[in-house]
Amino acid sequence: MLARTLDILAEDRHEGRHRGDPPLADITPEEFARVTQVCYLGTVHGTMAALKRMRARNAGTIVQVGSALAYRAIPLQSAYCGAKHAVRGFTDAVRCELIHDRSAVRISMVQLPGVNTPQFEWCRTSATRHPQPVGKVYEPEVAARAIVFAATHDRREVYVSGQVVLTVPGSKLAPALFDQLMARRAHSQQFSDQPIAQDRPDNLFQPVPSPYRAHGSFGERAQPSSAQLWTTMHRELLALAGISALAWLLRRRAPGRRLQSR
Repeated sequence: MLARTLDILAEDRHEGRHRGDPPLADITPEEFARVTQVCYLGTVHGTMAALKRMRARNAGTIVQVGSALAYRAIPLQSAYCGAKHAVRGFTDAVRCELIHDRSAVRISMVQLPGVNTPQFEWCRTSATRHPQPVGKVYEPEVAARAIVFAATHDRREVYVSGQVVLTVPGSKLAPALFDQLMARRAHSQQFSDQPIAQDRPDNLFQPVPSPYRAHGSFGERAQPSSAQLWTTMHRELLALAGISALAWLLRRRAPGRRLQSR
């Protein structure tokens, strides 16, 4: 992964940058506050309401919908990335409180990759090209399976794709390198070649009249399943298979040793 990252940086050194969405300097305080209120404080208030009822019963699971951007921020999404980082910190703090109180209430966080939902069709943007998810895209059913799994299994976090799994250690082991990679590549990757109208409606402050649906416009490239999620959901089976394979190898080697000893 490190070698590929260096290759990408070298390839992109002479490419032009796409200005796309506004950087922090061009975002209004009202826009930033709105994103924070919805993405972060909305999660906080929902968690408080759920805990009020779950603590009384000493049962239940809260599942926070996170993102790979909760570990690795990208340019042009400072408000969203900040909110997702805040949700992760908030969730960790609440989990510690529940452990301290020996509560049976659990809290989990599902870290999602890019998902093919209509969010890219009505998010606020000043770009002239249509926004799109970065990296591999997955159908919303994949995210739904991960959330249901987290609600019914005792897992601290659930990573939905291999891309998310690589992002977490990569950002910790080589943060400066990832900063350079995101600065050079993440601008253009967030936009397709499809033009959009500058006056299109967005849902930052009010809903957009639309035939609401689960799927977005990236169905041709969206993956219907995730090998990483399957591995996460079946880790006990995989561990048993690994132990069985190891036992089989040991049995095969044992007769050879006995013959040599004679």
